[in-house]
Amino acid sequence: MNRRTAVYLLLFAPQNKVSDDEIYDNVRRRLANDRDVRGGALQVDVKEGVVSLRGRVEEEKHKEKAEKLTRKVKGVREVKNELTVTVQAR
Repeated sequence: MNRRTAVYLLLFAPQNKVSDDEIYDNVRRRLANDRDVRGGALQVDVKEGVVSLRGRVEEEKHKEKAEKLTRKVKGVREVKNELTVTVQAR
């Protein structure tokens, strides 16, 4: 492959870009299936690969884990972690 072909492929070839809908579904699934985070009640928004997380978790480590799980999803460019830590009365 010559240099011109390589440049063309980098600039114009279709990329395996993941849609925001796919990212949303994968983030929701990953968070909901985690026994610590239990992300079913968390709000997830995705715009151009930037994921915003909102809602409440019980511990700081759950907030950090939610962000870490989200970052692992293919297509995520950035995570805005706006989760709040709220201790629930037992």
